[in-house]
Amino acid sequence: MTTAPLAHTDVIVLDYLAALWAQSEDLAPELRDDLMTTVADYISMRRTSPASPIEDPAEIVRRLGPPEALVAAVRRGHLPPHIRLPALVPPPPPAATGGGAAEYTAIGLITAGAFVLPGVGPVAGMLMASASPHWTPAEKAASWFLVLGSGAASFAAAFFFAVAGAGQAAALFLCYLIAVGGSVLAGKRLMDGLRR
Repeated sequence: MTTAPLAHTDVIVLDYLAALWAQSEDLAPELRDDLMTTVADYISMRRTSPASPIEDPAEIVRRLGPPEALVAAVRRGHLPPHIRLPALVPPPPPAATGGGAAEYTAIGLITAGAFVLPGVGPVAGMLMASASPHWTPAEKAASWFLVLGSGAASFAAAFFFAVAGAGQAAALFLCYLIAVGGSVLAGKRLMDGLRR
């Protein structure tokens, strides 16, 4: 059985860790282990950081500084903060998925519900959408504005047509289209938000 040769990147890291181990032989065992673990974690975090990974191990080792300086800092009673800092930074939150059944039900109520139950369907859908973490507050506010604004515009148009004495069927149909149109636009906006 043959073993694969070490990659150049592994050699740089292993050489650095070996030098650090040799420099720290006079430290207490717990302190030495803590130093080695912290430095190894730092190297690993820098190589695999989701935000800004550093692929060049020589750059990581340069940022750590010489092994003698790290050991001297530990002898003085502390590790340099730049080594501990990455461990304190929390990992980024997982990216939200494209939405689940609740989000699609909300969009269905806002759009299709507007045709069946104008006013009631879209408001019920917006209440569901408001509870979802998949949309930003700005997207939710704009959708509320479209739903409520189209409802208010529909009532205003109905009032206008009633005062003007316009034809009943045509006026009612136009008010219906105004109410449905805002809800459909709100549903489209929320669907676009899910796709991002």
